[in-house]
Amino acid sequence: MRTLYHHSLLASARKVRLALYEKRLSFAETIMSPWDEPTDELAGLNPACELPVLMDEDGTVVCDHAAICEYLDEVYPEPNLIGRTPAARAETRRLTAWFDHKFYQEVTEPLAGQKLVNRMLGHAPDSRALKTGRDQLIPHLYYIGDLTERRGWLAGEQLSLADLAAAANISLVDYAGDIPWDQVPATKEWYVRVKSRPSFRALLKDSVPGVPPAAVYADLDF
Repeated sequence: MRTLYHHSLLASARKVRLALYEKRLSFAETIMSPWDEPTDELAGLNPACELPVLMDEDGTVVCDHAAICEYLDEVYPEPNLIGRTPAARAETRRLTAWFDHKFYQEVTEPLAGQKLVNRMLGHAPDSRALKTGRDQLIPHLYYIGDLTERRGWLAGEQLSLADLAAAANISLVDYAGDIPWDQVPATKEWYVRVKSRPSFRALLKDSVPGVPPAAVYADLDF
């Protein structure tokens, strides 16, 4: 059985889950905590002891979220998520990296990391980090809106891995209730489309022990 080793509060793992669902690939889930001492099982799968890790049906083990998504698009090419031309693939990879790294570091980690992960671990959120994340959030949301108004989706006319990476991060920030959707109508319209896809249903069922989601988190008409 294809198995994904992950944790639902990792944006990188949420991106991989979305890619698997978009490709209609069934998989079992083994939940592991990236904040605890690595288990022997995880070390045996990935010497770096990092999540997510995918074990495919034939026993192939793929580590690192970027490598997993590239692997999935090569082995299971339909629907294509990275692009069919060199230029399309380059733009998809550029934007995917933007959300995997820049958005994650400037927004997801300061907001969702403080309000969800820290609370789950029993720590109080850092108010300075929260302010930093909120200050950085709006420019990113405007950028999403600008791209999608011009292109339809982030990297072009078709949904791509860039949309999944963005939505994976935004879903965590949205869970924490930090997105002023009324200020970014174009971005909201894009997120409604992503959020309404069958691939997103499982993410909307995720929950953080002791931290209920914002009222609009699972609402498709928000």
